[in-house]
Amino acid sequence: MLLTRPPAAATLAAMKPPVWLLALGATLLAQSTSSFMGQCLPVVAPLLTASAGLAPERIGNLSSLVSLGTIVFLAFGSPVLARLGPVGALNAGAGFAVVGLAVAALGSWPALVAGALLLGIGYGPTPPAGSRILQATAPKGHRSLIFSIKQAGAPLGGALAGLVIAPAAARFGWPTALLIAMAAGVVTALAIRPLRRTLDAERDPARSLHPRAVFRLATLRAPFAAIGRAPGLLTLTALAFSFSVVQGALFSFSVTYLTQQGHALAAAGFAYACLQGAGVVARVALGWLADRTGRPAANLTAQAYLAAAAIAAYGLLPAGAPFALVVALATAAGFFGASWNGIYLAEIARLAPPDAVADATSGSTMLTFLGYVLGPSAFAVAVPHLGWQVPFMLCGVQLAGMALVQTVLLLRRRGATGQDGVR
Repeated sequence: MLLTRPPAAATLAAMKPPVWLLALGATLLAQSTSSFMGQCLPVVAPLLTASAGLAPERIGNLSSLVSLGTIVFLAFGSPVLARLGPVGALNAGAGFAVVGLAVAALGSWPALVAGALLLGIGYGPTPPAGSRILQATAPKGHRSLIFSIKQAGAPLGGALAGLVIAPAAARFGWPTALLIAMAAGVVTALAIRPLRRTLDAERDPARSLHPRAVFRLATLRAPFAAIGRAPGLLTLTALAFSFSVVQGALFSFSVTYLTQQGHALAAAGFAYACLQGAGVVARVALGWLADRTGRPAANLTAQAYLAAAAIAAYGLLPAGAPFALVVALATAAGFFGASWNGIYLAEIARLAPPDAVADATSGSTMLTFLGYVLGPSAFAVAVPHLGWQVPFMLCGVQLAGMALVQTVLLLRRRGATGQDGVR
């Protein structure tokens, strides 16, 4: 019997990875690089603020400006997503972030303000574009896990910033270290661009990007209208807002806080990398757990209590604490306080109408990002008057309070319907 070789085309087709895996790879890479670039300013904060003649806590204002830039995109970016497609929007975002880092490297306060805003605008496409891609491709029974793997790119990028950018800044200077992140942004944009043909099939090349078509009331109203079409999104968003206050404090101030406690920049960067690395592991593990329990809202509420306790303990570190204790508490804070995002985004994609996933994600994320704006700014105002410990404690208290509210709501829904409501 003669064995026939299958046609080359059939062989290649059999070897081609499934679309959802390509989608996950592209969104994970984009998420990791966006976070890597966005976390560069907090990581080099001790050197940056000293070079610019600023108080150390002013890094909180720059972190808030990054988040404000993201909110601007989320508010008016729907036409951009429609015109470019999600992969095209991710490419454009990488370009904005690279320009933002280049501007920030100039070092003056106006340049830092402009660079932070551009960094935030560059990050803006990541949540809605990633959700649109994964909602269309991810197997339904594994969405929380797949979204959480994608969102694990955020702390992964932050961990790499702590491990790579902090030592590079200490040795070569912080402006030079930013060049590494700029190169990563360019490489990522080039790497995911070939997937546009596969993942941007629904884009509308005729959609106008004229300022009058983008910056109008209807564009701003669309994300919030999408939230109104999805029962349960408001309470989910409120909990996410509270989580973002905690995560904003951890990401914005950890390196500066630890250097103020007497640790060297490289050591603080390592602890920061452990905090972020714990978030990577936790996002995948807790996303898997949410799929298994089928009760992501209840899982997030329980996690909120643990995160509140972890950030409070982290803030209570005494000056000169053993470095092993510093790393342990940083790891715990990152595990519980920086791992909620994937479950949250998967819930938005599940609850939102299929034709409004991107808009609902933009609207909910926009409100959530207010926590990243208000939290670090309030923290920066509080530090000169209250020191470092009390602001960290207050972050934990507000999250525990919101978790208590969520507990009451979930119990009421279960009593009325026999289930959690937001599941």
